[in-house]
Amino acid sequence: MKGKFLTLEGIDGAGKSTALRFVSDCLDRHGIRHTVTREPGGTRLGEALRDIMLHDAATAVCAEAETLLMFAARAQHLNEVIRPALARGEWVVCDRFTDATYAYQGGGRGVAAARIAALESWTQGGLRPHLTLLMDMEPAAAGRRIKAADLFERESSQFMRRVRHVYRERQQAAPARFHLVDGAQELPAVRARVEQVIGGFIGQVREAA
Repeated sequence: MKGKFLTLEGIDGAGKSTALRFVSDCLDRHGIRHTVTREPGGTRLGEALRDIMLHDAATAVCAEAETLLMFAARAQHLNEVIRPALARGEWVVCDRFTDATYAYQGGGRGVAAARIAALESWTQGGLRPHLTLLMDMEPAAAGRRIKAADLFERESSQFMRRVRHVYRERQQAAPARFHLVDGAQELPAVRARVEQVIGGFIGQVREAA
């Protein structure tokens, strides 16, 4: 079976980290070798840039620089982690990818989608996620879950509403790739939905093999 690229997206506090564990557990039960990673991060360079962008309040990073840093981290991540794992036949499960750049830097910061698309094409070529779980939740409810751990999580509710709006737009534009998960549900319901989506995808891949 060829490697597949799965991503998890959503606003801060919507339950991505928990859902990621559910995805990994499901892949383990199906005997699928996989690599779990995150953005920004996943490499030494990516983690260093993550620390600057998400935790260093003393460094004022403008929207354009933030976008370029995201893609710099992504280029290294693709070269060092994602593409090699896929080439080995492993599946890759990534906590956020380029959809997050459209949502946060585009919707949140106001960077033009066309500029993000140009960087996406240059950095990734034709590589796109095969499946994306979008953890969806009202920003006010998600905010109550958050212990303001990083700069994005301390953004205003208005900022998060813009981010969520772009995520939903992207989900509606690509319903075959995006699968919506209601992050406000109780954990058993979230797990059931995640396993339904991932299990169904695995079945499709095996049938096509």
